[in-house]
Amino acid sequence: MSSTQRDVDHALTYPEPPASPLWHRHGAKARPLTPEQQRRNRELLDIAQRTTRPRSPRPTETLAEAS
Repeated sequence: MSSTQRDVDHALTYPEPPASPLWHRHGAKARPLTPEQQRRNRELLDIAQRTTRPRSPRPTETLAEAS
């Protein structure tokens, strides 16, 4: 008797794990940001997007040469 594709798929599946209790927050909700905090966050984001971070220089010798 040959098995069908449906039988094979069903045999290879695993049961879905239960949801983690950490996925659900019960308790006080976070306070909304004040307009001043929102403005400050926008300014910091703008500065971070405009400035470039300095790249660290690459070593000139390889790890094999350093030993």
